[in-house]
Amino acid sequence: MEQQEFINNAHQIVDEAQKQGAMLRLLGAVAFNIHCPTYNSFQEKANRHFTDLDFAAYFNHNDPIRKVFERLGFTEDREVAVVYARQRLVFDNMKSGLHIDIFFDKLDFCHPIPWARRLEVDSPTIPLAELLLEKMQIIQLNEKDVIDTLMLVREHPINNGDQETINSARIASMCSKDWGLWRTITMNLRKVKDLSQNYNWLAADDRKQIVGRIDELLQIIDKEPKSAAWNLRSKLGDRVKWYKEVHEINQ
Repeated sequence: MEQQEFINNAHQIVDEAQKQGAMLRLLGAVAFNIHCPTYNSFQEKANRHFTDLDFAAYFNHNDPIRKVFERLGFTEDREVAVVYARQRLVFDNMKSGLHIDIFFDKLDFCHPIPWARRLEVDSPTIPLAELLLEKMQIIQLNEKDVIDTLMLVREHPINNGDQETINSARIASMCSKDWGLWRTITMNLRKVKDLSQNYNWLAADDRKQIVGRIDELLQIIDKEPKSAAWNLRSKLGDRVKWYKEVHEINQ
């Protein structure tokens, strides 16, 4: 399937869900591409290809969501529905070969990233703060996570709102309550900043902007007052594992 077909299908699915009274918001590689129209060429330069579509949803919309995919010619993976119950749905279109993952109420890989009352904020993707957290909560960063993050940070400034800016207030607030999330997010932001030096196709101005914005976000996270639970957990530090293992993440 061509890249543009993934994008077209993503828009069609979001629109059809809206008609049926359900809310679906895109995450993963295609979401980054759609939300970064100026710098989505980073994916092409890094030979980043789409493989499937991933969506965020609320569990109370699961019935209309099933109807949407039935209408669009998809087949539900019933085994996944039984095993994951309230957490996830999987659909496949046997004709086109398109694979769909739907995550209910939160993304829960190395750390839980909830989206209660957040899917209303943006469309057709999850908000930019959650897009960044989606990638930065992964302990074992791979190149595709780095590329998508570079693209997102280059495209969007840091601010305390959601309108085409990365909501630093949202990210800092979440990190201030959860030492483990803070540890992973800040560690990975520094990794991305360092790894940005390795891509010779990244222009000097682009690299400078990315590094500056990551430093700005790190400073905001650092200054956010930390909760009592955060301070208590920080005393244990890295001596105690602070994340869940994820062996296979298809993003």
